[in-house]
Amino acid sequence: WIHSLQPLNGSRLGKAVTYAKNQKKYMETYLLDGRCSISNNLAENSIRPFTVGRKNWEFAASTKGATASATIYSLVETAKANGLNVYKYLQYLLQYMPDVDYKNHPQELEDLMPWAPEIQNNCK
Repeated sequence: WIHSLQPLNGSRLGKAVTYAKNQKKYMETYLLDGRCSISNNLAENSIRPFTVGRKNWEFAASTKGATASATIYSLVETAKANGLNVYKYLQYLLQYMPDVDYKNHPQELEDLMPWAPEIQNNCK
């Protein structure tokens, strides 16, 4: 359909059509894997509370603070996306992570991921 359009060059519609035509191969990437969504609305909606409030979070005024914030936000949103009780999941992580030697055995972190069976059983 878009290839049948012939808007005026330089017009807003012309710029939009040219952009869409140039982005076609990127916009169709989701077709390569059936698990991919046509939209990123889910991801954008999950980070919206953090982007709206970012000016209020002065503790992220440093690189370490920003990294810590991003880590916590990722944990919280991933827990929500996997149907977990966020409080129970964070409590579980804080209780069991100190016993995991993840620096020498990073594969052990898989057992602490929100989709791990034990986490699903203990943190709903």
